[in-house]
Amino acid sequence: LGEKVACKMRKNLFESLLRQDVAFHDQRKTGELIDRLTSDVQDFKSSFKLCISQGIRSTTQTIGCICSLYSTSAKLTLALAATIPIIVLIGSFVGVALRQLSKSAQAHAAEATGKANEVVANFRTVRAFANEPLEGQSYEVLIQKSCKINQPLCQSRLLMVNLIIAYVLYQLKSNSLFLNSGQLMSFLVSAQMIQRSLASLSVLSGSAVRGITAGSRVFEYIHLQPSILPPLFSIPITGGRKIPYHCLLGHLRFEDVHFTYPQRPDHEVLKGVTLDIKPCQTVALCGLSGAGKSTIASLAERFYDPTSGNITLDGVDITQLDPSWLRGRTIGYINQEPVLFSGSVEDNIRYGRPDATKDEVVSAAKLANADSFITNFPSGYATVVGERGLALSGGQKQRIAIARALLKNPSILILDEATSALDAESERLVQEALDRVMVDRTVLIIAHRLSTIKNADVIAVMKHGKVVEVGNHKELKKKGGIYSELIKLQ
Repeated sequence: LGEKVACKMRKNLFESLLRQDVAFHDQRKTGELIDRLTSDVQDFKSSFKLCISQGIRSTTQTIGCICSLYSTSAKLTLALAATIPIIVLIGSFVGVALRQLSKSAQAHAAEATGKANEVVANFRTVRAFANEPLEGQSYEVLIQKSCKINQPLCQSRLLMVNLIIAYVLYQLKSNSLFLNSGQLMSFLVSAQMIQRSLASLSVLSGSAVRGITAGSRVFEYIHLQPSILPPLFSIPITGGRKIPYHCLLGHLRFEDVHFTYPQRPDHEVLKGVTLDIKPCQTVALCGLSGAGKSTIASLAERFYDPTSGNITLDGVDITQLDPSWLRGRTIGYINQEPVLFSGSVEDNIRYGRPDATKDEVVSAAKLANADSFITNFPSGYATVVGERGLALSGGQKQRIAIARALLKNPSILILDEATSALDAESERLVQEALDRVMVDRTVLIIAHRLSTIKNADVIAVMKHGKVVEVGNHKELKKKGGIYSELIKLQ
């Protein structure tokens, strides 16, 4: 039963984490979320199993021994029974304090897990700066915080048992009760078994407190609703309109869009952006870092909703569209740092459309200039790329990411600095692939290097969250404005 409960909790929690919007994940550390998925569920399961099995046994044993005590010495047994309300009262106050301590201890443990996850994931950077001692000290500080809280937790578990034992000794002495040797032996054995059972129950109470705290942390996220919801909410996030593929033009329009990131509510990133991206048109966004270019791409995929203003696709507000259809079939997104999973090359390409056939995977790879190097691998498309694609070069990872995006045949393609981190030869191969796949698609390019957007139909220059110039390369260069200044800087 405990395993089934834990399995269902993990499943529900994981599904809930997948439902949450991007802002939720931006505001929380990966280690904290993983800690709730693993440690908290494990704590709840252990407490649940322990309380059911050992709790029933200890309770039954206690009841039986109390009957034995009563038959041996009713007076002393009744005296002990009179203390039960006091013990319950003390236990309730202690329990409240224990729950608060346990919650604090688990929060510090989650923080330590997050720190460890961050350091291990970025180990190369830690080693490059020779900061192993610094990170070790930082981690030690975090686990010491949890340890200091856990110590009084452990000590408090025996508090109730010690109070009971002290009271029994007091009653025996003050009432000067005399028992024969057989009665005395029976009473002592029963009292000892009760003491052991109560000690076990006391330990169980501490375990139960830990389990309840862990369970509350898990259910907090299971019942959490994302802020971005489709018109018809279901699980996973689907529901809303889907524009038939044969009717989909790919006309994307931003109208007076304002936006502020939830984690920075005092800083407005976009300030009244109006941008019209017509069907099969290539529109490039350029400007200095922090101008809001990548934010526009995030809003187009509905990772966030605008603070005000509207974003429409073929005249339909994207808040009325099915989010899974919008991201999974309509928009293909390729960024500067492609994320690959630790499966095979074929699995990573098929991630763009899980039901794709092998022939479709190969066709997408050929279109992305990736088939030639993939077939040179000893295992071909079955080659395992390693965690985060460490077995591949930057150019190879980028071409696999392009193939993955192409596999779903998106009507809109978003390229966020897709070639900026590549060497000259890799950039040439990737750019060839991009030039091929941009035909007959609506394309939004985000770039710092202006040489990559000269051929765009429209170039929108952004500054401080606003679109300040719009035109093609020749028009903007001739105008002598901000675009011309950016060219000079490069």
